[in-house]
Amino acid sequence: MVLPSETEERVKRRALNVCNDNLRKVVDVSRKIPQIVEYFASGDKDNARKLLSEIRTGEEEVVKARRLVSQELSEIGAILTSREDFLRFTNLSSEVADFSEGIAYYIVEIMDHNWTISSDIKKDLLKLSVAVLDTVLKLRETMMVLNYGSQKTLEKAKDVEIAERIVDDQYRALTIKVLNGKLDVSVLLLLRDVLQLLENSADKAEDAADVARMLSFIM
Repeated sequence: MVLPSETEERVKRRALNVCNDNLRKVVDVSRKIPQIVEYFASGDKDNARKLLSEIRTGEEEVVKARRLVSQELSEIGAILTSREDFLRFTNLSSEVADFSEGIAYYIVEIMDHNWTISSDIKKDLLKLSVAVLDTVLKLRETMMVLNYGSQKTLEKAKDVEIAERIVDDQYRALTIKVLNGKLDVSVLLLLRDVLQLLENSADKAEDAADVARMLSFIM
């Protein structure tokens, strides 16, 4: 509930705090993706399944945090004219956690079916997952400087763009390698889904950084 004494500056800080809390939970989930790819590369099924469970729990926490953002913005109401941008940022960044659960699920399925995949592809998959995490971490850095002016935010948002382009390059190269890998159709399809979800995660981080740019002009 917004009190009469609350100013727009104060409610902006309230909105930013709940958005950052949601983003922190998204980052926590994202950090586990390179870990599960490492388990995939080493054939550690037990730890991979355990991590999948943790990722699902983390995704549920993101869903709860996203609802809290919606509730907070609803309570703030019309005093915050930019509330739709805060909500859009949260929705975009939260999708990264959704994609992470899908990535982890498919990886565990591939492991459970004992499909053969070359160590070279697994190595590149780990490299791609680390690049995606780097994009998400740079998004977090962008939000952390939001209160320090638009120029600083724009600089950090540019870093997200650069990181996303690295993901794009790695994604395309690995896609070709997977298609040329003489894999069974089943594992080929699942791997393509994993790669697409990884790329989608970086894309959403970049989209969220674009929203952060807009927010920087009103903070």
